[in-house]
Amino acid sequence: MSKVKSRSISPAQLATLLSTGNTHELLDVRTNPEYVTAHVPGARLIPLNKLKINDLLLQHKLDTPIYLLCHSGARAASAIEQLELAGCRDGVLVEGGTQAWIDAGLPVHRGTSTVIPIMRQVQIVAGSLSATGAILALSLSSWFALLPLFLGCGLLFAGLTGTCGMALLLVRMPWNRTQSSSSHCCTPE
Repeated sequence: MSKVKSRSISPAQLATLLSTGNTHELLDVRTNPEYVTAHVPGARLIPLNKLKINDLLLQHKLDTPIYLLCHSGARAASAIEQLELAGCRDGVLVEGGTQAWIDAGLPVHRGTSTVIPIMRQVQIVAGSLSATGAILALSLSSWFALLPLFLGCGLLFAGLTGTCGMALLLVRMPWNRTQSSSSHCCTPE
């Protein structure tokens, strides 16, 4: 589990801070399809799997907060851990991520995306494979029960560590890497 919680900010506090015009960096570390669907105005997209800390730090003004968000906070916390390992203590977790921002009724830029969110893709794949394995185990061979067992262990690991191997694999699929021109503040992946 993530150890990052020391520096965080609520969506309401961040919205107030952003409205003052203070110098800040706001990074969204979700996937491009998630970002295009809805993102905080002014947030720059750098998907976690594309985040190169050294490149980010070359452009970073020291002692300027880097506010990080994702869907609910886990990927942003991982990005902050990477920053801290590189010696940068400027990372600030946006509590609850984009979902908390939306739930607070704060403004978002909305686009259109036909891609299903990564976690729903994981649920669809894991559920389909588990059901298939169970059916095959009941009808053909008990060895097929290893498939749902393997998936269950993977989901347990993901829940305990915040790292989902299937999500990391799915994010590399072609339908999750497509760029959209509907968002003007996306950075190239």
